[in-house]
Amino acid sequence: MSSKVKKRTLINDIASHLEVSIATVSLVLNGKAKQSRISDAVAERVLKYVEEVGYKPNHLAKSLRTGKTHVIGLVVEDISNPFFATVAWLIEKQAFERGYRIIYCSTDNDPAKSKELISMFRERHVDGFIIVPSDGIEDEVQNILREQTPTVLFDRFLPGLATNYVVVDGAQGTYKAAQHLLEQGFRNIAFVTTNSVQTQMEARLAGYTKALEERGLAPKVKRVVASKNAEPLIAELHAFIQENRDSCDAIIFSTNYLSIYGLEAINRLQLQIPADIAVVSYDDHDLFRLYTPAITVIAQPIESIAKNVIDILLEQLQQPNDHAMVNDNRIVLPTALVVRKSSVKQQE
Repeated sequence: MSSKVKKRTLINDIASHLEVSIATVSLVLNGKAKQSRISDAVAERVLKYVEEVGYKPNHLAKSLRTGKTHVIGLVVEDISNPFFATVAWLIEKQAFERGYRIIYCSTDNDPAKSKELISMFRERHVDGFIIVPSDGIEDEVQNILREQTPTVLFDRFLPGLATNYVVVDGAQGTYKAAQHLLEQGFRNIAFVTTNSVQTQMEARLAGYTKALEERGLAPKVKRVVASKNAEPLIAELHAFIQENRDSCDAIIFSTNYLSIYGLEAINRLQLQIPADIAVVSYDDHDLFRLYTPAITVIAQPIESIAKNVIDILLEQLQQPNDHAMVNDNRIVLPTALVVRKSSVKQQE
């Protein structure tokens, strides 16, 4: 026994049923009834009938007509990271409110994967890009810019490439953190970071180094290979802390995941925070508020990052197609040092 497939309602079916033009239906559905001098009564009839029949617009056909997909490609390093996840959620929320949809993906900071994902988004003709760039993708970003596709980078930028970007002042953040530890009486402050030379990581290292050198103290930097494989990193940090037990009384971690691995290493060594070693993390995390003692953090202004990113992109998306794209929006936002018990020296 065969079952009939329900025929999809088309815009011309609506026009025919209501005895109005296809253009009238289209204008009403696109919110242009008033400016096109379509009466409220006609507009109400169209909207009511559309709801009754459950009409769904053909977005592919619409994009072919208008050249717009109302889709934005969001390329981040790791969507499972709370920082990127929260920024992505806020961007998606604000974009949705303004008529755009977000498709996002993770690059794992892999240049080959980044290039493939950007290529995929270009083939799908997304209206704009929001990118956390990995190393080695300058040519791909330059191609997007040549095509006059609105683009904003965030968290980091590509030196030598004229792009819009929204970043935070990482150097200011770690400088303040190191100063705070010095004011608390800690003198042997280590800095644990990745082996990345990306702009945001180099800035965080620079701020820490400046604070120590101003006091005539020698920086102690531990670089590790970034990895999602936790155990080798925990073991490496365990060895570093153990080897420097007598010459390290505080550590600043350059990312929240390194901080989490570092806390695990400190716990395995049965060291007390901050009595044996003080801890500060770059980036906040729910765990740090709940940990005992609560962990001091260099907090990034997540809401401000998201708002600036989407504002810049939408401003470009609303420009006429023949308007030359200008990529000179460069926003640098401040961080905030949130002092908790992990970095406050106990009174003797």
